Amino acid sequence: MKKTGVAYLPLHDGKCPPWLFRKMVRLSKAICEIILQDFGEREFLRRLSNPFFFQSLGCVVGFDYHSSGLTTTLTGALKEALNIEEHGVVVCGGKGRASKLTINEIEEFGSKLSLSSQKIERLKYCSRIVAKVDTSAIQAGYNLYHHAFFISEDGCWTVVQQGLNPANRFARRYHWLSEKVQTFVLEPHSGLFGEKIEDAVLNLTSSKSVDAQKTIVDISREKPVKVKNLVGELYDKLHVTLMDWILPEPKKS
Repeated sequence: MKKTGVAYLPLHDGKCPPWLFRKMVRLSKAICEIILQDFGEREFLRRLSNPFFFQSLGCVVGFDYHSSGLTTTLTGALKEALNIEEHGVVVCGGKGRASKLTINEIEEFGSKLSLSSQKIERLKYCSRIVAKVDTSAIQAGYNLYHHAFFISEDGCWTVVQQGLNPANRFARRYHWLSEKVQTFVLEPHSGLFGEKIEDAVLNLTSSKSVDAQKTIVDISREKPVKVKNLVGELYDKLHVTLMDWILPEPKKS
């Protein structure tokens, strides 16, 4: 699996006007049909996995705001515009509660696409692990609230998911592509799109974190008592009291 990009967008309140959303559905359907007809399903998924294309598509179909709402609104429009019978591509999940339905929808649409049970289980696993990576392996204060899983007839997929940071009122969008599957946890990004860079980030998917990954695995294999003792020893070494600054150092003999 290959993560293809990240986008940062400011959070805004409010909803997309119904009249605009209806136009977005019609226009996005027309554009997607041309791409699918001329380039096929896989190329369509590749383009959705590109954060620049996704952002541009949202603007072209009418949501021309630099806002986190572009992700959720465009995904909703694509979910209404695309269907299996006509386009060979389907959208599972979405924003908030809809994201919780992703697994059930993968099962439903996977059956309609005549995918094997093994393939469907694999797709469900990919949906879960992609969300897990962007939640746990990368920690920068962004909590996922949007998860969309695009599936083609041949079982290829693209994920577009988004997290929000209530502290700085920014959202961050992640793009994943099923092609060139190698690993979920080592350098899955292929691009960054946005203006917000966090100062303190835990990124266990970085190649610089390989040693940390191995250490975490080693610690997880140890007995809980030993881990507790190690943490206690580390705390004692780092713990400094006020008396350490007041009392003079002992003279060396």
